[in-house]
This record gives sequence, C-alpha cells and structure tokens, in this order.
Amino acid sequence: MAETVTVTVATSPAPRQTREWTLTLAAGATVADALRACGLNPQDADYEGGIWGRAAALDAPLRDGDRVDWCRALTVDPKVARRQRFASQGARAAGLFAKRPRP
Repeated sequence: MAETVTVTVATSPAPRQTREWTLTLAAGATVADALRACGLNPQDADYEGGIWGRAAALDAPLRDGDRVDWCRALTVDPKVARRQRFASQGARAAGLFAKRPRP
C-alpha cells in the first residue's frame, strides 16, 4: 500500500485569479489536511471544499491523483445574471442572432 498520496489543490482567491498546488501527503490525508498544507484555512465559511468538482466534507479521505477544489460561494445565481444581461442589452444585441447580418 502506498505511504503517500499526490493531490492537486486549486482555488480562486479573487475574480480572475487562480492558485494551484501539487502536494505529496501521507496516506490517509483528508481535504482539511491538504488545505492546511497550502496555507488555506479549512474553517473559512466563505469557501466550500470538493474533490473533482463534487462537494466533499473536510474529513473526506484523499486518494492518489485527486484534485481538491476550494471554491468561493456564488454571490449571484448565474441564471439570474444572464437574464439581467440579456434584459440590459436588448434582444438584438444578445443571444444566437446577435452576429447575424441584417437584411
């Protein structure tokens, strides 16, 4: 049995910024262990953890090759934001027909 696991931790501390670490941890390491190894606070209420894009508890064990995602909570529902953009741009400036030449 392997004595270590290699994982990647990815986070976005601010809009349009990403950080990524590749870590080698002891076998049996958890999501919280990986976050602490990167200097991140697992108890930060503004973030949620996951493994490969699926929600995971901080005490979830990691396997070799896992990617830990440390994501900020959404401030706006993406569907609502799209509707607002469409409403402000108007029907002719957005959507599938925006680049279609006018007759």
